[in-house]
Amino acid sequence: MKNFPSSISRMIDAFASLPGIGEKTATRLVFYLIRSPGNVSRELGEAAQNLKEGLKLCEKCRNITMENICGVCEDSNRDASQICVVEEALDVLAFEKAGIWRGVYHVLNGVLNPLDGIGPESLTITDLVRRVEGGGVEEIILAMNPSVEGEATAMYLTKQLQAGSFPKIKITRLARGLPTGSELSYADEVTLGAALKGRREF
Repeated sequence: MKNFPSSISRMIDAFASLPGIGEKTATRLVFYLIRSPGNVSRELGEAAQNLKEGLKLCEKCRNITMENICGVCEDSNRDASQICVVEEALDVLAFEKAGIWRGVYHVLNGVLNPLDGIGPESLTITDLVRRVEGGGVEEIILAMNPSVEGEATAMYLTKQLQAGSFPKIKITRLARGLPTGSELSYADEVTLGAALKGRREF
C-alpha cells in the first residue's frame, strides 16, 4: 500500500492475512478504526494482545479452555460413552450452538496433510486412543470436514482404533448432508443435525 502511511499499510496487511478477509475488506476495517473513537482501536488492540492469555487445552478432549478440564467434559449430564471427533475447536462451537449433541468431543487440532508437513504426530490422535483404552467408550463419531484431508484422517483414525487391543467399538461417520468441501463451522443447525442423526458405520 505505497499510497498510505506505513502504519495504515501494516494494519491492512495484518487484517488481510486473516482467513476470509481480502485486501478490500481489510482496507475498510482499517479505515473504520481510523474514523472510530480512539478507545475502539485501543480495546481491539488490547483484546488481540491478551487473546491467548490463560488459554490451555482440556486434558481430556483437547478443546480450548481456561481450566484443566473444559465445561463439556466436566458436565455429568453428557454421555461420555459417545465421542464426537472434530478437527478444530470451532467445530465444537458449531455443534454446541446447534444444541444437537449430548455426548462429548475430541479435538484433533487439524487434519492429516503431508504436503503441509502435518502427520499423525502433529494431531491429538494418541490422546484419543488413550481415552478409548481407558474404557467406557461405545461409539466414536468421526466428524471431520468432507474434504480429501478429512476423509484421509477419518480412514487413518479408523485403522488406529480398530488395531487397538481394547474391545471393538462402533465407529461412525457423519452422513452426507454436508456438501463436499464444506466446513462444519459454516453448517446450519438443520444440516448439521441431519448429518449427525444419519451417521453411518465407517
